[in-house]
Amino acid sequence: MSENQLTSGDFSENDDPFGLFAAWLEDATKSEPNDPNAVAVASVDETGMPNVRMVLLKEFDLRGFVFYTNFESQKGREILGQRKAAMCFHWKTLRRQVRLRGEVEVVSDEEADAYYRSRPLGSRIGAWASRQSRPLESRFALEKAVAEYTARFALGDVPRPPHWSGFRLRPVSIEFWHDRKFRLHDRIVFSRATPEEGWSKERLYP
Repeated sequence: MSENQLTSGDFSENDDPFGLFAAWLEDATKSEPNDPNAVAVASVDETGMPNVRMVLLKEFDLRGFVFYTNFESQKGREILGQRKAAMCFHWKTLRRQVRLRGEVEVVSDEEADAYYRSRPLGSRIGAWASRQSRPLESRFALEKAVAEYTARFALGDVPRPPHWSGFRLRPVSIEFWHDRKFRLHDRIVFSRATPEEGWSKERLYP
C-alpha cells in the first residue's frame, strides 16, 4: 500500500480533534469522487436493536456534527427516543476513517429553517411528499404525492414541514484511523465524559 501526499505526516501529534477533522474533510473534498460528507449514522430502537444508514453531514463546528431528516422516519424516532448516536466517515481514496459517538440534540428552528430554504425546490417538496420509512404501495403513489404538494405550494414559499429538522451529534468520542502496511494501522482516540469537558487523547492498538 503506497502512501500519497494527503495521507503522509503524523496526525497523532494533533491535539485538536475538530481541527484535525476539518483538515481530513478538506482532503476528502479534494480526493473523493462523490459525497465526501457522506457518513454512516447508527442508532438503536427501544429494544436495543441497532440500525445504520448513510446520510450527508451538512455542517459541523465546536458544538457538533449536523444532519437533517424526517423526524417521523425510523432513524428520527430512534434518535429522538434514545438521544444518542454514532457516526462513521470512511474515505476510501485516503484510506482513512473517523468514528464518533455522543449525545444528540435537535437543532434550533432558525438553523433548520435556514438550511431548508437553501435546498432545491424539488427537495423541499419531497420533504412534504415522502412519509419516510413507512410502507409505500407503489412508485405512482409517491409521484402523485409530489404532484399534489407541488400544486399546493405553486404560489409562494414552501414552508419547512413540522416533522422535518436537524440533529446535532455532540461527540464524547472521536477516533481517527489511518491505514498502514500489514494492518498495523494508526488509531488515535479523543474522549471526554461530557460534551462540556476537555479532551483526553490516547493511541490504540490496531
